[in-house]
Amino acid sequence: MRRHRRHRQLDDANHENHDRWLVSYADFITLLFAFFVVMYSLSSVNEGKYRVLSDSLINAFRNITVNVPGDPVIAPPPAVAPPKPAPLSPNPDEEVERRRRAEYKRMTTMAEDIRRVLEPLTQGGQVRVAEGARGISVEINARVLFAPGDAVLAAPAVTALRAVAEVLARAEFPVTVEGHTDNLPIRTGRFPSNWELSAVRASTVVRLFIESGVRGDRLTAAGYADQRPLTDNTNEEGRARNRRVTILIESMVGEPPPRGPGQIREGDPIRAILPGEAAESEETPPAR
Repeated sequence: MRRHRRHRQLDDANHENHDRWLVSYADFITLLFAFFVVMYSLSSVNEGKYRVLSDSLINAFRNITVNVPGDPVIAPPPAVAPPKPAPLSPNPDEEVERRRRAEYKRMTTMAEDIRRVLEPLTQGGQVRVAEGARGISVEINARVLFAPGDAVLAAPAVTALRAVAEVLARAEFPVTVEGHTDNLPIRTGRFPSNWELSAVRASTVVRLFIESGVRGDRLTAAGYADQRPLTDNTNEEGRARNRRVTILIESMVGEPPPRGPGQIREGDPIRAILPGEAAESEETPPAR
């Protein structure tokens, strides 16, 4: 019995299982079937949807739009506006010319306004308004403004000059007020010479302009005595023409450098020639 059992165990060990290849074959067939199923499923995908998805992915990752004629058009991503170029700096010559033209227009308008407010005097030949390279020149005969040998403004002159000051206050141009006399000498306690008379007359007009709203840093007063005559002093008509106050409105392309305010200190000798600061001499001044 024992020999028979051992012999049987040896026969089972030596026996080969010839059906094991079926397992491997079945696995291979299963995988092959799955492969063909996947291939079939891919072959039945909607080609249009596939290309839409493909183009969208390419466009998203590479920022490249891929379209085939006949396929749905894929909207490109919103375009980014290119940066605006920096504005070109203006030509210096063109800028200067533009400013000259604008300034010329303002000066012309101002000259017309001054002629309008002084129209009664200009028609009578007592005031002359001219435009030139230096700007606007307003020439006022001295007898319209002052009594002979005096530097106190007459009442009608104050009204006329205040009207001029209203025109000047609206602009920014520098203004120079010049006083001029004839060549006849003057010698009084208040005005030792024509220099003092011409300077005080110009200063009187400047002070009126300041009181009427014109900024003081735009104003300059200058006295020239008889050194800049317009005509011959050999006759009364020529001397009357040379006795004048000229208001020069200066034309400048660039802004003038600001002038600081100033005032005459107490005790300054110049105060002796200001109106009301010194008693007049008993001498009778000649006609001015």
